[in-house]
Amino acid sequence: MNVDLSALDLSRSGDLLVALAPELLLTLAALVVLLVVAWRHRTPQDLRRAGWVTLAGLGVAALATWFLWWNVARASGIAAMIAVDDFRFVADWLFLGTAALTVLVSFRYLEREELWAPEYYVLLLFATLGMTLMAGAEDLMVLFLGLELMSVSVYVLAGINRRSAPAAEAALKYFLLGAFASGFLLYGIALVYGATATTNFTLIGVQVATLGLQHDTMLLLGLGLLLVGFGFKVAAVPFHMWAPDVYDGSPTPVTGYMATAVKAAAFAALFRLLGEAFGAVPAWREIVWWLAVATMVVGNLIALAQRSFKRMLAYSSIAHAGYLLVAVAAGTAAGSAAFVFYLVAYTLMTVAAFALLAAKGTGGERDVAIDDLAGLAQRRPWLAFALAVCMLSLLGFPGTAGFIGKWYILVAAVAAGQGLLAAILVLASVISAGYYLPVIMAMYMKPEPGEQAHAGMQLGPLGNAVVAVSVAGLLFFGVRPNRLLEIARTSGASVRVAPAVSSSAPPAARDASGR
Repeated sequence: MNVDLSALDLSRSGDLLVALAPELLLTLAALVVLLVVAWRHRTPQDLRRAGWVTLAGLGVAALATWFLWWNVARASGIAAMIAVDDFRFVADWLFLGTAALTVLVSFRYLEREELWAPEYYVLLLFATLGMTLMAGAEDLMVLFLGLELMSVSVYVLAGINRRSAPAAEAALKYFLLGAFASGFLLYGIALVYGATATTNFTLIGVQVATLGLQHDTMLLLGLGLLLVGFGFKVAAVPFHMWAPDVYDGSPTPVTGYMATAVKAAAFAALFRLLGEAFGAVPAWREIVWWLAVATMVVGNLIALAQRSFKRMLAYSSIAHAGYLLVAVAAGTAAGSAAFVFYLVAYTLMTVAAFALLAAKGTGGERDVAIDDLAGLAQRRPWLAFALAVCMLSLLGFPGTAGFIGKWYILVAAVAAGQGLLAAILVLASVISAGYYLPVIMAMYMKPEPGEQAHAGMQLGPLGNAVVAVSVAGLLFFGVRPNRLLEIARTSGASVRVAPAVSSSAPPAARDASGR
């Protein structure tokens, strides 16, 4: 069905409603689930009913996103508040897909843990709505509203198990540190507005270029505070200290959702903000360069010392934030494509890994050690194979989507003159073998500690479907990445990113002229 949506006038209410169709349908779905939950909320059947309605709402929103993408929807002129481009549509698909996979994994998990809290699904929908607003935000105020909607929902999800002291601790830590980071973000917005007299991304970029604000003190302070706020959301070093404790204490499906969708939303918003509003400001490239280095090195080194499987995955997610920051630091069209491709690959392998962890333990899976997986290949060969594929993809082993994603990031970094950053990424990936490969060794090379060690490890039909789809995607895109890469290039190119300064030396060694 082809409809002319190539020149939407967002000042007209009708066109604005069309542009916001996915967000409006998500909101409607959340309200419907809220009504269902208020009506029936006492039995496992009520919990499942809320989950299926949630899946239906996510599916309808995904269809609306596809409709806009298929008909090449675009806004005429400068987008005032919301972007209408391929980057937003692809990011929305990623958020909606991750939320759907999380719902499917949650069915069995919530019943097993006896978490009779159907509002869980309402919070998932509102968090996903916040993510879509973040990825499509063309204004700092819309960005902040989307960020807070997502954050408040995830704060509650982290502590949804009210009988668990670690979950309560995780929710409180996340809330307190998140509120602190939001304060930095708000102060940054205020300073950027003070320097440019606008909160629109495109107009900020115009003001910076026309008024020569690249070295304006107020603007740079505002940009620095914005990077602090986003550094917290993506768990970049040194703003990462909350992540291991929060990931460890939260219910495992929520942890997987936070490690993938929440991180992807923050990265998508940061990518658009830096490209469109601050593309002409060279200072952020240097900051992101050092953030990427610190995040890759610290995340991988601390992960080496972990014996808890869940905490290892938490520090692993910090290291992968560093890899994504390398793509952001490249600041080129190739970097944009690599950024989108790696986001998809990282989401698939991390969702599947946390789904398998959720099947292994009880009580939040905090006590599941890597050695507890010994002999899994003999008892549960399919689960062992799926987890091995996830570990190899996270490592960046050839034949998996993780390898292709890292390869494109390396190519983008080298092409942008960031040879040293690319070398550090390679070395960091080599270090990560020290904690990914022991998981595979335990499953295939160590004897099962007892006959009943893995007897209770069951995913259920829906969980098996989630893992099967994720593993198939990792293997398929590891061999045939062309179509996904084409979509990544198109969507990344729709965000205007200024070219990076070309140099293989670290930014601190360059003078003001970029030499």
